[in-house]
Amino acid sequence: MTAELVRGQNHPLPHTRLDIRVSAGKPVVAAAALGDEAGRVQGAEWVAHPAQPALPGIEVSRQATADHLLAVDLNAVPASAHRVTVLLALPMGPGRPVRFGAVAAPFVSVGPPDGDEVVSYTVTGLDTESAVVALEFYRRQGAWKVRAVGQGYAGGLAACLTDQGLDRAGEVAAVVQEAVEPGLSRTLGTPPPRTTEVRHNAAAAAATAGDPGHSPDPGPGSGATSGTGPQPSDPAAPQPPAQTHGGPINYAHPRRQSAAPPPPPPAVPPAEPGRPPVPVAGDATGWSMEERLYNQVWGMFEDLARTTAAYRSAVDFADSRLDQELDRALSDPRGRLAGAGDPARDAARAKHEELTGRAREALDRDLAQLTAESEVVEPALPPAFARWDSPVWHGYRVPMEIPMALRLGDLHLPERSDLRIPMLVRLPLERGLWVDSGRSTSEAAVMLDEARLRALAMDTAVAHAARLLAVYPAGEFTVHVIDPAGSAARSLAPLTRAGVLDEPPAAGAQGVSTVLAKLTQRVDLVQMAVRGGAADALPPDLDTAQQLLIVNDFPHGFDDRAVTQLRYLADEGPAVGVHLLMVADREDASAYGPVLDPLWRSLLRITPVPDDHLADPWVQHAWTYEPPAVPEGSDVLGQVLAKVAEARRTGRR
Repeated sequence: MTAELVRGQNHPLPHTRLDIRVSAGKPVVAAAALGDEAGRVQGAEWVAHPAQPALPGIEVSRQATADHLLAVDLNAVPASAHRVTVLLALPMGPGRPVRFGAVAAPFVSVGPPDGDEVVSYTVTGLDTESAVVALEFYRRQGAWKVRAVGQGYAGGLAACLTDQGLDRAGEVAAVVQEAVEPGLSRTLGTPPPRTTEVRHNAAAAAATAGDPGHSPDPGPGSGATSGTGPQPSDPAAPQPPAQTHGGPINYAHPRRQSAAPPPPPPAVPPAEPGRPPVPVAGDATGWSMEERLYNQVWGMFEDLARTTAAYRSAVDFADSRLDQELDRALSDPRGRLAGAGDPARDAARAKHEELTGRAREALDRDLAQLTAESEVVEPALPPAFARWDSPVWHGYRVPMEIPMALRLGDLHLPERSDLRIPMLVRLPLERGLWVDSGRSTSEAAVMLDEARLRALAMDTAVAHAARLLAVYPAGEFTVHVIDPAGSAARSLAPLTRAGVLDEPPAAGAQGVSTVLAKLTQRVDLVQMAVRGGAADALPPDLDTAQQLLIVNDFPHGFDDRAVTQLRYLADEGPAVGVHLLMVADREDASAYGPVLDPLWRSLLRITPVPDDHLADPWVQHAWTYEPPAVPEGSDVLGQVLAKVAEARRTGRR
């Protein structure tokens, strides 16, 4: 599981070959410095930066971007180096941010190249600083550990390197600025207003979320995921429920401000002394009501995780204490006489009941408060965060802007199964989705026959696709469908009936090949345009909207070439706006063996029936995931899709 570090916290490293992923929301310079036993950088040759991107065991990006991937092999670091420090700095230039307090808080994650994240750290609390020491890797008793540092410098990279003990640090900082300046002139900033005249630039701006041209290229099928690995929020920045089988997911909002946002105005009088506060929707911090609700949901998620952990810990302690006291009573020979040990055993059980009773009382109090909060928050959620049965859909209008997150379902714990926490994942999607149509260990899946389970899985995928279409501005989201055997016609009916698909679902081997070839070409073209700084050179007929590919019944209808293309789209697609939504039973693809393991790891597994396969980032409870359910007999899906289709037609005219 991913360890979410706070400033000053350290963590052991089970691996020495590591990928360090940085997400900052705005272009930043990433560098790495080697330090001796005292932490001193001996010379300029001990600093890896864009003008000197490789040192023994270290490789950094050659330009300033919003996202970086740094490759580190700690075994290859010189023996004289006892520390590796990861530095981030804002590049200088007209119109560019001059302090980290004006941009999103940098998010850093560390993990092996072919595995799950080990640690993550959101560098919060920055204000006037323009450079920061994010992480520090250091040797301790023959092994490497990582520490979250978060030390900022208002004097920029020069001051940061000076504090590291580097002589002539200003000269090195000037060399770095000179090296990144050409790239900065080509870097696309915040996407412009969403009009047809600027859609090419908007797509290219979205594509710059990664640095595919200057980071180690994983290649098709490597299993490398796009993006960093909470943004929960972390909820901000909390991090999300991670899959218990698969990689972590980053939920942090990319546009979240790192400076403390203004608190919401008080909506109700303060609570009376001794009574819990009156819950209010949107009472978390944030720069907009959407962000306040987003952070509030994640706050509820964390509160429920931690209060349940406290309860379980108290019960475990009470059980352990009872066992010990009963063992002592039985081990005392005097207690074996007729009835002599009964008082001790009765006292132990009474103490156990008292401890568990107090723990349950505290849990019930917290659950009641969270339930009351949920009852006021749920009705206030915007469409992207709301359930399908929410009244907000009755007044739905196609939005003008992309929301910060999307609801994929609900999460709950057995202590209070009716208290549901919305599962929010940030947009644009950082990784694909896999709706598991196989028989999992959940009781709900075992009770269904195979055909019914597969149909439910496709229904779930269509509900997710409909929500994605609904929360994007008109024309900014395109859905493709691969249904090799045509078995999903019933489930796809809401999409086909509304006319939101530009093309009919692709069937047969030829249809599979055509769709995959087109999307693969799109990924290649956008990647080349971004790497070459030539976003305006994209073909005029290229669809610059975000692309979603729904694949039903994988791997039916897929040959080896098609499988390779699909793996490539899963790895490289999210960074350039091509996303995957697979409906598949992993057992159906078992003939491929471990070759497809990276594909499954790169996707977020969700289920068409309740299943407890997700874990929170704080205490790693197993949470039961509930898929989004359209109310029985409701036509909300059709009504929403009809408005989406009408907005698309109006936009084309």
